[in-house]
Amino acid sequence: MGWQVIIAPSAQLDLADIVRYIARRNSDAAARLGYELITRTERLADFPEMGRNVPEFRQPHLREIICRSYRIIYRLRPDVKQVQIVRFWHGARGFPHIPTLV
Repeated sequence: MGWQVIIAPSAQLDLADIVRYIARRNSDAAARLGYELITRTERLADFPEMGRNVPEFRQPHLREIICRSYRIIYRLRPDVKQVQIVRFWHGARGFPHIPTLV
């Protein structure tokens, strides 16, 4: 059985902001990108360790996968077989703030 994937409130806000920003110019492209980002997170249920460690934080349970120009940052909780998506972060935005456990 796969791991549970949870999208933290911080990541939900990120995703809404990303889609809203792109939708100002192209609503179809915004919907496609939002769907693509969500689809990438769903793969983590079966492959939770597929991402690399986030280099800025040096924490073994904080990982990321890259989708286009976006970093999908997530926290592994092996004790409860849970993946917590904590940020959808555009690479040009610099250093992301990572919230504590949700």
